[in-house]
Amino acid sequence: MAQRPGEKRARTQRRGPLRSPARKIAERAAARGAHTRGADDAGEAGEGLDAPSQKLHKLLAQNGLGSRRAMEEWIREGKVTVNGAVATIGARVQETDVIRIGRKVIRWPSTSRVPRVLLYHKPEGEIVSHDDPEGRSSVFDQLPGLRGAKWLAVGRLDYNTSGLLIFTTSGELANRMMHPRFAVEREYAVRIVGVLTPAQIARLENGIELVDGIAAFISVRDEGGEGTNHWYRIVLREGRNRVVRRMFEALGLTVSRLMRVRFGVVELPPRLKRGQVTPLPAAEVKRLLAWLEVNAPETQHSAPLA
Repeated sequence: MAQRPGEKRARTQRRGPLRSPARKIAERAAARGAHTRGADDAGEAGEGLDAPSQKLHKLLAQNGLGSRRAMEEWIREGKVTVNGAVATIGARVQETDVIRIGRKVIRWPSTSRVPRVLLYHKPEGEIVSHDDPEGRSSVFDQLPGLRGAKWLAVGRLDYNTSGLLIFTTSGELANRMMHPRFAVEREYAVRIVGVLTPAQIARLENGIELVDGIAAFISVRDEGGEGTNHWYRIVLREGRNRVVRRMFEALGLTVSRLMRVRFGVVELPPRLKRGQVTPLPAAEVKRLLAWLEVNAPETQHSAPLA
């Protein structure tokens, strides 16, 4: 039908409610500044976005650049930028954001790839550190090199303690294995001078007051021995510095050998000799990640990885 003179053409689409200039500016500023909000309000803001968001320090740790705590320090020191702006603690980022440390662009972790995990049979006489003023041998000297990432140690072992050490390129995996909230079990073979009495075993399992608080073993199992030396298998859910040795010292007993044989569902492979390292197969890494996802302090006893 022809349009009559003076008649306005009918609109085929209704416009939304008019927004004031101030409101438009506020909305644009909110969209641009979402990645610089603090942790509390950014978490709520990120949930309503179409694209998934991630805490910046967690993303950096997942890239194998260091622990979450170390990544927070980098952010605090102004070493990290997001879309050209210096990042702040608590920032959240999306896959479309350009994240840099210096001139290096940090990639968004691929969900199709599993992190690398190494098992190392640490001998006595090595430190779990990159630097040592005394120039002692480091466990990191024995590991294969990496490009664009670094190996993260899952927990530590004392200079005179041997056994299972786990290394990974995933800060998230390392954090879940070590964080007290997840209470992941550690199992050790302990050789002491002397034999534990039933009363001493009860004290170890019920808890002993140390200078940094009460510590207790989940279980103490007699493994036998010869002469003055006796072996025990002990299980605990914490990784305080020298906590196993200090608990036995509190009973007046000397630990002559200490060896970690299990960490969570990961066991020290029987054929892995001291000083040797072996990769954990991708299928086993996936199983470990799945276990950590559903892990709870009250349900720690699971079938160990083969």
